[in-house]
Amino acid sequence: MPHLPTAGWRLPDAPPPDDSAPVEGALVWLRRDLRPDDHAALHLALRSARRVWCLFVFDTAILAPLPRTDRRVGFLHETVAALAHALRERGGGLVVRHGEAVPSVCEVAAALGVQRVYCARDYEPAPLARDATAERALASIGIPLYGCKDQVVFEMDELLTGQRSPYTVFTPYKRAWLQRLADDDLAPRRTAPHAGAFAPVPRPLAQRLPSLAELGFDPAPLATTLRAGRADDRLDDFLDRIDDYDERRDFPALKGPSYLGIDLRFGTVSLRRLAKLAHDRWQGGSKGAETWLSELVWREFYMQVLYHFPHAATGAFRPEYDRIRWDHGAEADARFDAWREGRTGYPLVDAAMRQLAQTGYMHNRLRMVTASFLAKDLGLDWRRGEAWFAEQLNDFELASNNGGWQWSASTGCDAQPYFRIFNPVNQSQKFDADGRFIRRYVPELAALPDKALHAPWLARPVDLAAAGITLGEQYPAPCVDHAAARDETLRRYAAARGG
Repeated sequence: MPHLPTAGWRLPDAPPPDDSAPVEGALVWLRRDLRPDDHAALHLALRSARRVWCLFVFDTAILAPLPRTDRRVGFLHETVAALAHALRERGGGLVVRHGEAVPSVCEVAAALGVQRVYCARDYEPAPLARDATAERALASIGIPLYGCKDQVVFEMDELLTGQRSPYTVFTPYKRAWLQRLADDDLAPRRTAPHAGAFAPVPRPLAQRLPSLAELGFDPAPLATTLRAGRADDRLDDFLDRIDDYDERRDFPALKGPSYLGIDLRFGTVSLRRLAKLAHDRWQGGSKGAETWLSELVWREFYMQVLYHFPHAATGAFRPEYDRIRWDHGAEADARFDAWREGRTGYPLVDAAMRQLAQTGYMHNRLRMVTASFLAKDLGLDWRRGEAWFAEQLNDFELASNNGGWQWSASTGCDAQPYFRIFNPVNQSQKFDADGRFIRRYVPELAALPDKALHAPWLARPVDLAAAGITLGEQYPAPCVDHAAARDETLRRYAAARGG
């Protein structure tokens, strides 16, 4: 991986568009902004150049470590194909490459003879390092690389405390975010009015889209509702339900979430569009829209935390918690395997982990429950679970995944206090009282009565027998005692804190 740039590094902003003196050609390097409209980099390029081309690189540095069956690559592949078609309809096209990102960008920019390259900024350590390398490489051939804000409303140093330091607590960050918000922040960055600058791909640079097999991947079907090209359908469906979001979002058996995480991850829908819809609906009195807007701000908060504190990508945000003595060895590994395979003996945890394995999705409430269970019931390093989610989640974003795990493990900024430990049985009884979610993903328990479903080891022998269940055979006994694990966790964290 390229060396990380110095803290606070950013790609320079593009000069303001000058309609009287456009440059001859510009290249837009697309990464996780895979849509043809309401697109900051395209908007700037089309207003600043007579001819504009677009490039997407299937980056081997990102793809090589992934398993051949990674679902996200299929979604990405379909999305790139749809984007290429949309750009052709607008008079342009998409140059596609498969290889190392920086050499690919330099090669295409030089072949097109462009005067500028534009891209949307990223805020994670590895992409920042890549962009710093790309800026130097392009500069060496006389082409500047300009960044712009697209996947957030406010970035980097735009929101700071009164002491000019980054926010590390969400509530004041959200308050500052809302106070600063102006109409222009959520205004769409239209491409249609300037589409005349789109240029088709020159024949020498035209290459067909590589197949999944050529990229090194096998087909891994997504659920129909998560297919590429259906962001508008997902959004329309959610807008019919958004007013009830605050009341339904914590219940995994209900259709409460937006299911737009994968679209935010790949930029198939504009964050500005989503935030404006939520903000306008909230101003109209929707409590659900207000709650969902807060979730969008949480996502942005975690991005800015990771940008300002990149050490959190590999360790605890609060360094004293790097002293926690997590369990290791064969027994710990066996507990980790039981967790990721959904056979811990705690039905809600197991249902959630099986949902993740089968679909690449996990309900947000259950992400907190399973993360807390790994760190505070099983005594395992939260980074092991973070890495598993990173491999499995269709909507994986480093900042949100890292922030969520550190919140649950109480090692991060604005985390839940370490002495607050989710009780998986209580969570099950509260948020899946009738067992609909558990029965879907742990069908071997389906015949148990509702009350017995949440803690089968406490069920009456007659109920277990009637359901055809012998603990340890059809379904495992609990791999850990929650009360004992809670006491051990309190000692573990107190020791790390020096208490």
